[in-house]
Amino acid sequence: MASGAPVVPPAELSPWARAWLHGWRRTRRHRVPRWMIERSARHRRAGDWRGACAAAHTDVAFTLDGVARDHGSAVARRLSEDLRHLVPDLLRWHLPRGPGDLSVFDEHLRFVLARYGDGGPVLQVFGPPSLRAPQRLRLVIAASADRRAHDWTGGRRLFDDRHCGELIDDCGGAGRIPFFHADGTPLAAEELPTCDPGPGDALARAEWSIIRYERGDTAGAFSAAGFDLRPPPDPDGRDRFMDTVRSYLDRPPTLAGRLGRLVAERGGGPVTVVLGSPYVPVRAVAVEAGGGRARPLVRPAAGGEFRSAAAPDHWRLRPDTHLLLAGMITPDELHPLIRSALFPARPAAGPVGPPDPGPPESVRVRCGGEWHEVRWSGGALLAPHSADEERRELALRALGGEVSGCFAVREAWRTGRGRLPRELRRQRSEVFLRALHGDTPGVLRLLDAGMDPHARDGEGRTLLHFLYAMDHRLVLPRLLAAGLDVDARDRSDRTPLAAAVTEHGSFAVVRALLEAGASRETAAGRSGARGAFARLIRQHGRTDLEPLLGES
Repeated sequence: MASGAPVVPPAELSPWARAWLHGWRRTRRHRVPRWMIERSARHRRAGDWRGACAAAHTDVAFTLDGVARDHGSAVARRLSEDLRHLVPDLLRWHLPRGPGDLSVFDEHLRFVLARYGDGGPVLQVFGPPSLRAPQRLRLVIAASADRRAHDWTGGRRLFDDRHCGELIDDCGGAGRIPFFHADGTPLAAEELPTCDPGPGDALARAEWSIIRYERGDTAGAFSAAGFDLRPPPDPDGRDRFMDTVRSYLDRPPTLAGRLGRLVAERGGGPVTVVLGSPYVPVRAVAVEAGGGRARPLVRPAAGGEFRSAAAPDHWRLRPDTHLLLAGMITPDELHPLIRSALFPARPAAGPVGPPDPGPPESVRVRCGGEWHEVRWSGGALLAPHSADEERRELALRALGGEVSGCFAVREAWRTGRGRLPRELRRQRSEVFLRALHGDTPGVLRLLDAGMDPHARDGEGRTLLHFLYAMDHRLVLPRLLAAGLDVDARDRSDRTPLAAAVTEHGSFAVVRALLEAGASRETAAGRSGARGAFARLIRQHGRTDLEPLLGES
C-alpha cells in the first residue's frame, strides 16, 4: 500500500485531530530510527539487555548485584527475567509525546513498568526533564513508585516481547485488524460492509462502526459497537460531551475490546472507568460495563469520579492504526514487532521500520525570471550561475544590497531568515528534527549526501546548538572541519555552549565544546563578563558541571 491514500476517507478533521495525527507521523519518523531498532534487536537476541538499552538511548541506573543486595535475590532474578524480554526501542516507540504537533517526549514522563510484590520495589522509566533535553530514557529501580508515575504494569504488550502479540487484541483480534488482510494489504471497497452486518461477524461490524466514526457519526459508531451514549440534554453540553468522546476515547471497537478484557479480569462484576481530562470535569466521560449490563454505557463523569475510577493509563489513544487508516504510514514503516502482531501473514522480506533519510532532492527556484534547479553537492547548494555572477552577488551583499533568486535561497539556508522553497524547508526540518532526536547516523547520512551543514533553523540555531542531543564524538569534528563557528549565536543570543548547559547536555558534551574553543565569558550573552559560565551553570542547577569551573 502506498503511503498517502487513506483506507477509510475520514470526515473533515478537527484542528486537534489534525495536529494529533501529523504530530504522531513526525514522531514515528524520527523518534525510533530503523538503525536503533536493528541495533537494539541484535543485542536482545544475544541476551545483552544492557546493550539493547544503550542502543535505544536508555540509561540504566542500577545493577542486578545492587538490586540483590538491596531487595533480595528473588527480586533480582525476576527483574533479570523481565529485562531479558524488555524491548527498550518499543517502549520508546509507545511513550507519550509533547503537546500539539511536537514529536519529542512529553516532559516529566514517569511510568511504572513492573512491581515486585505487594509493597515491594518497582521498575520505572523516566523521560527527559524538558521538551528540548536529550531524548534519552532512564530505567530505575525504586523501593516504591513515584507518586506522579503512571501505571503501565498492565500494558506489557507495549514493551515486553512476550506480550507483543497481544497488540492485535486492541484492534479486534481474529487474525487481522479492521480494513486490512492479515498480510497488510487493504481490503477492497467491495469487501467492506455497506450496512450493519450484525453480531455474527465481529470484524465486519468493527469496520462498520469505524466507517461511521470516520464519517463523523459518533453516536452511530458507538451504537454499532454495542454502546449506549447518554449525553447531557442541553445542546452545548451534548456538543462538549461528543467532542470529549472523540478526543479521549479510542475508536469504539478498540474500547469495547479493552472493556471486555477488564470485566473478565474482575470476575464479570460491574466496572466503571473514566477517561478524559483529570483537570476539567466537563472534559471527562465515564464508561460503565459488566455486572449484567447488556450494553456498556458512556455518560458524563461525575465530579471527583476521575480520581477513583481513572482508566488504566495504557488505554490512552494509540496512533499506529489511526495513521495506517489515514494513509500516513505503511505497514512496513511500523516497528517490526508491531508489524508482526498486526499483520501476522505479511512476508518478512525487506527492511522494516521508519525509513532512513534519502538523499536531499534538487529544488526548482525562481531566479531572474527563469526557473533554476539547485542541488546539494559537497556540502554546498549548487546553482547554475557563473563565477562572475557569484562575485557580483557577493559584492552586492557586501554593499548592503538584497540578493535574490538562487543566492537568496542559499542565504536563507545559512541564516534562518528569509523564504525557502517548500522542499528545502522540509529538508531543513528533517535534519534538525533528527538532530533533536539524537539520530546521529541520520544527520551524518544527510551530510554525506551533500547537504550544507551551515543550516540555521527558524530560531537561528546551527547544528552545533543541537550537539548536546547527538553523539558529539562523531558530529563535533565533522562540523568544526566544515567551518561552523563554535560560538555562533541564535536569535536568543545563545551559543552552542549555552544550549548544552541549559538543555541538560552531558558533562562530556560541555567539556568537548570547551576543548574546541567555546568561550566561557560569552556563553550567557554578549557581555563577555568574567564568571558568566559559572553563573549560567548555577542558574540552571547544573552541579554536575561544577568540576569544569576549575579548568581553564
